[in-house]
Amino acid sequence: MNSMSKTPSTPPEQAPEQVPGSVVELASEREPQDLHNQFGALCWRAGKTGAEVLLVSSRETGRWVIPKGWPMKGRTGAEAAEIEAWEEAGVKGRIAPAKLGHFTYDKILQRDTKKESAKPCIVDVFPLEVTKLASEFPEQRQRRRKWFAPQDAARKVAEEGLKSLLAAFNPPVSTVANSAADKGKDRPRHKGPKPQKP
Repeated sequence: MNSMSKTPSTPPEQAPEQVPGSVVELASEREPQDLHNQFGALCWRAGKTGAEVLLVSSRETGRWVIPKGWPMKGRTGAEAAEIEAWEEAGVKGRIAPAKLGHFTYDKILQRDTKKESAKPCIVDVFPLEVTKLASEFPEQRQRRRKWFAPQDAARKVAEEGLKSLLAAFNPPVSTVANSAADKGKDRPRHKGPKPQKP
């Protein structure tokens, strides 16, 4: 009986290990040239127990997202993200010039119509340390906004890549930034007691 030589089995190819905060590309396995660029701001402040991030509601679906938008002529990605943060969330602060990462998603156009279509987008995300939170801003009547711990924010958003960025977000908090953000809130002014008539 002839013995058959065994061919060593080739181990199955392993998926590359993901680094915390790396992007899970869902929208998807598309080539980068097929994606439309957007810029977003991850707005954060120093809270009592660590960093907090600000989410805003989508105008169309009401789900939690970060401020983001299309490129602006004559503006860098960071500058465009900073403008979107003001218009959609009413925040001012210090925007980082380098992006934190990116995520992908499908932007639905002409939702709930016969012409509804999906535009695949890639969003470069820039951290923005909030120093002022205004009560009046361009889209205040169209959106809600709320502060979350990064881990909680990661559970609120739908995009997998954004979930990863939020879950891994752990900036060095600044008490100066926290106090500045608190001072920047619009609060009712205390007028004091009315003077008594003689």
